[in-house]
Amino acid sequence: MNELTGNRIRTTAGKLGLPHLAETINEYTRRADEAKMGYLDFLDLVLPEELAVRDDRRFRQGLRLSKLPHHKTLDEYDFSFQPELDPRKVKDLTTLSFVDAKANAALLGPPGVGKTHIAVALTVAACRAGYSIHFTSLDDMVRSLRAAEAAGRLVNNLGTYLRPSVLVVDEVGYQPSNALKRTWSSR
Repeated sequence: MNELTGNRIRTTAGKLGLPHLAETINEYTRRADEAKMGYLDFLDLVLPEELAVRDDRRFRQGLRLSKLPHHKTLDEYDFSFQPELDPRKVKDLTTLSFVDAKANAALLGPPGVGKTHIAVALTVAACRAGYSIHFTSLDDMVRSLRAAEAAGRLVNNLGTYLRPSVLVVDEVGYQPSNALKRTWSSR
């Protein structure tokens, strides 16, 4: 590949939002030359790799913006720690059918049994599947909404909680919510 063509491809790839292609075009063409690939085989090499890079970038960005306290997966959960918990039922939640159905998944139990770990694991799986996600505690959510209401921005702030496909509200009932008490007592 001549330098002028390579520069033109890099520029076009950058404009198309394909920075990985712009960075690796020489490697792709070298591999194509070595394998004596046809045009369709070359595209079949480049496009899936570009899609994988884009999906990974979207996944990492989603996790970064989600406010998750950690990024644990269900594989890291020790089901022997909670023998009365049926792992099959929890693993069934990883199909994310509840997200498609716009249904709730409530994880109930006393403190320290792994509800947050499971919720985070499901949220990470949802992000990996392409869903938008957001994590908050009940206290933080109420505090944020009260501050937005006081500043006259409640409708705008509600989007933070209504927009994501998956909203995890943690620590519901875990401790008395001072913000929630103030909300109900001031009405």
